[in-house]
Amino acid sequence: MPKEYVNPNSLFPSMQHGFSQVVVASGRKMVFISGQTAWDIRKKIVGGDSLLEQARQALRNVQAAIEAAGGTLKDIVSLRIYIVNYQPENAEAVSIALQEFFSSENPPASTWIGVSALAVPEFLIEIEAIAVLD
Repeated sequence: MPKEYVNPNSLFPSMQHGFSQVVVASGRKMVFISGQTAWDIRKKIVGGDSLLEQARQALRNVQAAIEAAGGTLKDIVSLRIYIVNYQPENAEAVSIALQEFFSSENPPASTWIGVSALAVPEFLIEIEAIAVLD
């Protein structure tokens, strides 16, 4: 699937945070992945009170979802990340997790949203994804 990653000089440099400013994609199949959290297959929370570990588990779940749809992480063009009680010091944990799962050269676009709570009180993060496949 053809994708173009655009990081104009007129916007802040986002690559160091693990995301692109703009991704232009075309393909035949769009995949919308529901918000993924730190639940494992048995609905047990992975990572406890560690935002980094919960983010890693949420991204493992995103990876499993896109693979079930016939794609890979490289097909993901956009993320929406919900972080409970977001503070600037949370950015490092989220950035680390993103950089572990996505290419440093062409990461997806993303939006980070601070929220007061998620569906389960122990959840610290939830990640939605959009992918475009050929």
